[in-house]
Amino acid sequence: MRPSRFLLILALATAPLASASAPAIATEPVAAVTTADRSIGRADAPVTVIEYASFACHVCADWHQLVYPTFKARFIDTGQVRLVFRNLPTPPEQMSLPAHALARCAAPDRFFDVAASLMHGQAAVLRGGTVDAWYAPAIAVSGRTRAQIDACAATPATRAAINRDIDSAIAADATTTPAFFVNGRRVTDRSLGGLEVAIRAAAAGR
Repeated sequence: MRPSRFLLILALATAPLASASAPAIATEPVAAVTTADRSIGRADAPVTVIEYASFACHVCADWHQLVYPTFKARFIDTGQVRLVFRNLPTPPEQMSLPAHALARCAAPDRFFDVAASLMHGQAAVLRGGTVDAWYAPAIAVSGRTRAQIDACAATPATRAAINRDIDSAIAADATTTPAFFVNGRRVTDRSLGGLEVAIRAAAAGR
């Protein structure tokens, strides 16, 4: 592991989460989508799906590998849905926080390529694989060099962006991952069928 990467991981892993002391109850609707969000799909799609997920969450990895490809083909590629990914790091934070920083620092149009790589490689690192081996293919598709990723991830702006996502998740009571909101409404059934029902209802204005 290169020294710069080690210092980055150490800094992110030891920095406290901004919302660690916030109450775990819903205090406001899910935060509106802004230009700071990472999204895929038409900006003017009739339905917006917001996902809060962690790169250290095996259920999130399962969803992205098993459900997302069909979800994308059926709803995103056809212009019906815009998917927004928000960061909600989960333990082990020394693994998830640097991964979220890496994804955040990718070229915006490569974010979902990086997310796919991290979700795909998650199982290997959870079984004891090296973090560098997990990061390497993600960096390769990031549109950035390793040095650029390291420099960006170390900035206060990157941590602030991740903290905004964490704060908005807690405010909306998104306390588990993955958590989905369809046009602002929480959907607890994250299966393809469950999301489709919610998407159809949202598109019909129900």
